[in-house]
Amino acid sequence: METVLSRHGNPSKGSLSGSRRWGDAERPSHVAVEGRRTEKENPPPLRLTRRGRIVLVILIAIVSLAALWLGTRAAVTASTTRPVEGLPRVTVQEGDTLWEIAVSAVGAGDPGVVVREIMDLNGLPDPLIRPGTTLYLPRDVPGQ
Repeated sequence: METVLSRHGNPSKGSLSGSRRWGDAERPSHVAVEGRRTEKENPPPLRLTRRGRIVLVILIAIVSLAALWLGTRAAVTASTTRPVEGLPRVTVQEGDTLWEIAVSAVGAGDPGVVVREIMDLNGLPDPLIRPGTTLYLPRDVPGQ
């Protein structure tokens, strides 16, 4: 049994079982007890729920994949740009195809390789070309 102050400040015998009565003194939560740190000085560690961890992992994966994709795009762009000074060039006319231009450039060789070279040299994402476009042709055609 411990001595408990009543509402009027008079000591009385009773047990403190966790129930509070009116007038019981309580220490504010921000006041430090000797040898202990308060919650404001030492905040609890950040805890994530299972859903929070899943969302965090998915978010990190998306950011990583986006960074990898952008990195590969930059690497491809940097590796495909070649100097075009002094290379032969042709202006696309109505009805021309990249295959026909490659056949006229290569002569008797494989036009498929030349089509790829022309696409790489001019930074074309696909073999579709428009009239009026100036295309640079490779000087050293593989397979000749």
